This record gives sequence, C-alpha cells and structure tokens, in this order.
Amino acid sequence: MEEYEKYISEIWQTGQLTNNGPLLREFEAKIREFLRVENFQYVTNGTIALQIALKALDITEGEIITTPFSYVATTSSILWERCTPVFVDIEPDNFTIDVDKIEQAITQKTKATMAVHVFGYACNVKKIEEIAQRHHLKVIYDGAHAFGSNYQGKSLLSYGDITTCSFHATKLFHTVEGGCCIVKDKEINSKLDLIKRFGHNSDEHFCLGINAKQSEFHAAMGLCNFPHLNEIITERKQISLMYDELLENKFQRPKKHEDLEYNYAYYPILFRNEEHLLKTFEALNAEDIYPRRYFYPSLNTLPYIKNKQNCPVSQNISSRIACLPLYVGLENENIEKIVNIVRC
Repeated sequence: MEEYEKYISEIWQTGQLTNNGPLLREFEAKIREFLRVENFQYVTNGTIALQIALKALDITEGEIITTPFSYVATTSSILWERCTPVFVDIEPDNFTIDVDKIEQAITQKTKATMAVHVFGYACNVKKIEEIAQRHHLKVIYDGAHAFGSNYQGKSLLSYGDITTCSFHATKLFHTVEGGCCIVKDKEINSKLDLIKRFGHNSDEHFCLGINAKQSEFHAAMGLCNFPHLNEIITERKQISLMYDELLENKFQRPKKHEDLEYNYAYYPILFRNEEHLLKTFEALNAEDIYPRRYFYPSLNTLPYIKNKQNCPVSQNISSRIACLPLYVGLENENIEKIVNIVRC
C-alpha cells in the first residue's frame, strides 16, 4: 500500500488520470523491455484485447479455429465480433489445442486460429505457424496465463501475429484489471493503438475504434507489482514443488514442453472422475478452502453455441479438472492440509 500511495501522489501532482499518462508510458516501456518485444499495447482487460486483435487483423466475419478448453472469454470474444468459433479438441497430455486436428477443420471460411497457452503451458507454436502459412491464416494466441513463461529462449507471448494477455487481479502479475496485445507487425500495432483510442488522433479520425485504453491508476499497480515479479514466480514454484512432493504423482498433471521455462501460474490436477472432484470440493469447502474448476464446462457445450461440435477429450478433462490454491503467502501447513484432503 505504501508503494502504491507514492504513485497515487505522483498522479495527483501531474493531474493526469488517464489518456496515455506518464505512468502508463513507463509501465509499457518496462514490460516491453521485460518481454523483449517491440510492439506492446496495454489495454483495459484480456477479453477486449482478443476483440481488438480480431479487428486489427481485419477479421470481422468467418470462422475462427479455437479450443474448447479455456475460459469463456476466448469463445465470447469470437462471437462478439460476429465470427464463428470452430472447436478443435485438445491434447490429452498438456490440454492445449490438438494441432493434428486443425487442418481437417479448415474450410474456405476459415480466417484464423485462436489457440490458448492453457495454464501458461505452450501450444505447439511451430506446427500452428506451419499450418497458418500453408493455408494463409492469421494466428492469435490467448496468452492470458502466459506472462512470465518463456519458450525456446523467448517470451511465450511473442509468438503469432498477435498474442494477448490478462493482467486481472487473479493472475500472477496483475494491474487490478488489465490486459495487453503483443503484435508482430508494426503497421498492425499502429492500427491496434488507434482502435483502442476510438480510432482517432486529436481531431483527425482514421478508423472505427473503441475505448480500450488504460488509466494511470492501473498502470501504477503494475509498476508496484513489477519489481516483485521474480520473487512471486519463485515462491509459486516452491509451493508447486511442495504440492508435487506431497501428492506423489497420485494425480495427472499437464505435461510441460522441454523448452518451456514455466511461470507457475496454476496448479491443475485431474481427478478420477467428476464425482471424485465434487466430493473433494465438498470436503475442502467444509474447511474454508475453495479451489476452482478451471476450465468448466467445455466451451463447445455452451448453451448459446449454435453449431454443436463433439470434443470428447476436452469434455472429459473439463469435467474432472481443478486448480489447487496457489498464491504468494500460502503457508506450508495449509498446503499439507489441502493435500491431506485431496488424497483421501
């Protein structure tokens, strides 16, 4: 709170609360350097980041190949932009989109692939890129969980035409609310920058836009959290390793690519079946412990999806997966308590 109050005092002194203020520019510069990327756009949340990514790539209709195993925002952003999600099932080992099933889902209406680095684990970015080039498709990654994960020596957020991220308060690095777009092409980056600011510079209007810009207060929270990022990831890793030791491989966990430097964003485990999961939740809740069903339900089963598609792997996994509590300050005795209940 003391660190944040210092930034608040700066905001009061400058008198600029929003509209590309000095703290926002400082925040963007720090994150750009940390991620080692040229084009970084800080926006209001991770959902609108996906929406304006589609707009910036001129995808206003057609089909988007995507995963059914994600938070609902991945699908809702596609639908909100009047595109059609085409669900491709997931790999059973690391829960990302099954790249071997993408090409059979491509039609003349396909415009892009929107894959998800689930829980911060990497998609098969090489194969997705090869398929996209072969079929002249755009690639958007929903990297909501991927901040701090590196793949093959560079940020996992640097792949694809555009990768988005979330800085929501539940993420390992947050700005209370927030998100971003990392853009490969400079011209697309300039266009996205316009789109997030109503599509105009001063009195000169260039394109249709929306209000996706961030405030000085949100940037201030990011600047507070940023210096602590390494220690946040380190402590989350220690907690995850303690879970590993105590659970003794009793539960299936996502398989990590060898070239991935993981950020320890989540600790997901697979239960035997949904009944086992629900009984365990009941026991945990009785002790005021509240894990989350990430991700449930499988998005291809949402009631407002018109063209139902069968994704048996996703539907099975989503029914029996949960993320155990994982945060800085989680005490060892509580980790042991959680594990003792989960293992029963």
